[in-house]
Amino acid sequence: MSRTERLLDILQILRRHRRPVSGALLAEETGISLRTLYRDIATLQSMGAEIDGEPGLGYVLKPGFLLPPLMFSAEEIEALALGLKWAGHRTDGPMGQAARDAMAKLEAVLPPQLRQRFEDDSLVIVPHQQPPQREDLPLIRQALNEERKLSLDYADQKGARTERVVWPVTVGFFDSTRVLAAWCELRNDYRHFRVDRILEARVLCEKTPKRRYQMMKEWRKTLLTKTDSGER
Repeated sequence: MSRTERLLDILQILRRHRRPVSGALLAEETGISLRTLYRDIATLQSMGAEIDGEPGLGYVLKPGFLLPPLMFSAEEIEALALGLKWAGHRTDGPMGQAARDAMAKLEAVLPPQLRQRFEDDSLVIVPHQQPPQREDLPLIRQALNEERKLSLDYADQKGARTERVVWPVTVGFFDSTRVLAAWCELRNDYRHFRVDRILEARVLCEKTPKRRYQMMKEWRKTLLTKTDSGER
């Protein structure tokens, strides 16, 4: 491995972690000594990478540092193509269009040998169902990104309608449906709502009382509790 490749690997490892990464872990993953790692960190810092930390405490890369152009491997190209095709078929209209635009941009800058792998149809995403006529996912994504409350006109499996104000946490994409996980003010608990049963959705001006990352932790704990108790 060349030194340039090693420096890029260090940056990639740091980008995968939001919390400080120990020098020992960085050295182990890149296959170098701690002494060499310290020199590499100093080199990256001199190149403009805002890496906070020091030996014995760990390192963290601040947002905003752009990596130089990278060359993808054939397998990485295949993974990117498959993921973007999935997003193009299985998400909402605007997100699907964004995925197709991203594919076009990647295809335009890839060298010929990798472009051929990117365009290869050996792996395809088969549409599972026709997309709904009315899409609420763009509004739900807006509420998630802005951490705002969401008003739902919702129908359960028996057709009974209720009005809910929820604090969105995340959306799960299953083969046949999409599910919104959220804190429900009516039930005073975390609940799951099938997106295809949402009759109307409105993003409210009011911010959620809790940050989404905090609610995500709480929601995940409820899943673990239900699993341990045998509930589905």
